Amino acid sequence: MTFSLEQHIEELRLELANCADRDECLQIKAELASARQELAFANAELDVPLPGEPPS
Repeated sequence: MTFSLEQHIEELRLELANCADRDECLQIKAELASARQELAFANAELDVPLPGEPPS
């Protein structure tokens, strides 16, 4: 899941770099922020030990 989010973020960054329309840029920025937040959440979930797992 995180790989596809990372790929999506990279695609949004490229779109933003080539964006000429102000409204479209704002929309892409909002989507990029949301995707980055989702990735951070997904990464945080990976760092939480499951019940019964010994600490690393």
